[in-house]
Amino acid sequence: MSIHLYNSLTKKKERFVPLEEGKVKMYVCGPTVYNYIHIGNARPAIVYDMVRRYLEYRGYDVKFISNFTDVDDKIIRAAKEMGEDVFAVANRFIAAYHDDTCALGVKEADVHPRVTDTMPEIITFIVGLVEKGYAYEADGDVYFRTRKFKDYGKLSAQPLEELRSGARIEVDSRKEDSLDFVLWKAAKQGEISWESPWGNGRPGWHIECSAMVKKYLGDTIDIHAGGQDLTFPHHENEIAQSEALTEKPMAKYWLHNGFINIDNEKMSKSLGNFVLAKDIIQQHSAEVVRFFMLTAHYRSPINFSDELLEGAKNGLERLKTAVSAIEHRLDKSADLGEQGNWIEKIDQLKQRFIVEMDDDFNSANAISIMFDLAKEANRYLREEQTSKEILSRFFEQLKEFADVLGLSLQDQSELLDSEIEKLIEKRNRARKEKDFSLADEIRDQLKEQGIILEDTPQGVRWKRG
Repeated sequence: MSIHLYNSLTKKKERFVPLEEGKVKMYVCGPTVYNYIHIGNARPAIVYDMVRRYLEYRGYDVKFISNFTDVDDKIIRAAKEMGEDVFAVANRFIAAYHDDTCALGVKEADVHPRVTDTMPEIITFIVGLVEKGYAYEADGDVYFRTRKFKDYGKLSAQPLEELRSGARIEVDSRKEDSLDFVLWKAAKQGEISWESPWGNGRPGWHIECSAMVKKYLGDTIDIHAGGQDLTFPHHENEIAQSEALTEKPMAKYWLHNGFINIDNEKMSKSLGNFVLAKDIIQQHSAEVVRFFMLTAHYRSPINFSDELLEGAKNGLERLKTAVSAIEHRLDKSADLGEQGNWIEKIDQLKQRFIVEMDDDFNSANAISIMFDLAKEANRYLREEQTSKEILSRFFEQLKEFADVLGLSLQDQSELLDSEIEKLIEKRNRARKEKDFSLADEIRDQLKEQGIILEDTPQGVRWKRG
């Protein structure tokens, strides 16, 4: 079996064949760090983490790079409004990004390069474009000659004349052509800047990713990924400047995830319907947000609402309940041998899972297979006698699927830290001693930390709220 993915460059699904056997070089455009990330930023972080995990599951050695744009008009403006310097603002929101994405189950990139740490490579890159005649200087600014790159528009699939100058590109009479985009911006009074052959200034948006891709992964990479909104102008311009310099394809495969709608309306700053990831995590929990994001195919638009998140929470709980039931029965089961027909069913579901994920990382269908596996496990648990071997296989297979998708289905008691464990033990002692006032106080304290206790005849059960 082979992985097939939809290549935005060729507009079709293609069999994945890496540049080097067994290895994958992957770059994902990261955030501009002037504020907390919203759920639109969270989606690519989650889905490309899933892609990375699946590639690793299929045996590939993945080198995964995701950048931070830590100097930009928006960051400079935010720093002025906050009365802080650019580095302080960027550092704060980089830390916040790590907090949010860690909660969402996103693995750290192998490298998280920053623009401010890549300035020598950016300047060298621009110098190379000037020397090849693809770029020109005008009063301290440097622009890319868009029309000189003959393949411009091949990613967005639009004729050159129909393309409009995109985000972050100001109309400037000094341009040779209105479609030319900025590579280097001359410093403005009081703004952060770096020395360059064209005077003090800072890079334009697009050149930053091209330089970081080249520095950390080389001239040509396997997969370049990002949100659908980056197709034009950002990724189109990346291709133009990188391939103009190196005369090689920048990336073999381009992946783009779909937009997010809020209550059936496209997420938009003008509508004021942006939702910060940190806020939605507090309301619904990070694992529910991740699970919800993966219940849709990554290329499809996804509608975001409290009602849909509540449905995702219920679905995730069903899977966790199945795992919990398996664990509960394991110690009470006998060694009955393998019972081959059940092993065969589990293996068939595993193959179906792989087939779905091989088909352009279809996490939505893969999750359906997880529910099928949980259903079979529940059916097996209704048998009079159960085998440790079969239950272990159900448990391990559900855990394997969950690991691939970056989910956890384990009994969350294993996730309690020592402080919460001590509080639960203290509450149990208080109840035995009939100190119900203290027991209620501890219950409230745990609730504030998102731990909901349920007193049952079988003992205390808990879940995250």
